[in-house]
Amino acid sequence: MRLNTANISSHDPTHLPVTESALGHPAEVKRVLRNTYALLAMTLLFSAALASAAVSYQWRAPGILLTLVGYFGLLFAVHKLQNSAWALPAVFALTGFMGYTLGPLLTHSLALPGGAQTVAMALGATGATFIGLSAFVLLTRRDFSFIGGFLFCGMVIAVLAGIAAMLLDIPALGLAVSGVVALLSAGLILFETSRIVNGGETNYVLATVGLYVSVFNLFTSLLSLLGLGGSNE
Repeated sequence: MRLNTANISSHDPTHLPVTESALGHPAEVKRVLRNTYALLAMTLLFSAALASAAVSYQWRAPGILLTLVGYFGLLFAVHKLQNSAWALPAVFALTGFMGYTLGPLLTHSLALPGGAQTVAMALGATGATFIGLSAFVLLTRRDFSFIGGFLFCGMVIAVLAGIAAMLLDIPALGLAVSGVVALLSAGLILFETSRIVNGGETNYVLATVGLYVSVFNLFTSLLSLLGLGGSNE
């Protein structure tokens, strides 16, 4: 889902100029990291607010078709507008929509026995995983770009398997997919963070979206493994 970020204008506020001297320069990397984590925090809060509203007002789930169209359509818009002033509104539209789709899942999880504890455990595990993996890359500066192709192919297969599990109503397959997606999401956090640290990603808008999607998928997968797997539905 990543587009080529070459040939970016130096006047683009969301993109840093890429030169041999700037690539991987500590000051430039710190700037991208600072902007990325600031925007990531804002989008997570915005998404959480919409998810809470969806739970409070019992908003209906949009359905798999609308969810896929909305997600991929808004993701395409973010990539298309990455170098314009509309990049940030597109990011908030995408993350807000994902927060809305999360609401019905939270409502269902909270209705299960021990639902509040399950949500808290999934949230805590997601936060601990993200902080731990991010800190590992930031401290070691390890380059995980070599796993990008594997992670992308694995996620495509997992998405197709997840859709099949929903359409064919196979709970066991759904749980297996959740486990795989959780592992792939952890790998993507390593991959995305290492790209920023090593100068491979200089656009903080794309970096934010990549990390947000990984965190979102990790949380929903853990929620399914910890809670929905124990239900009889």
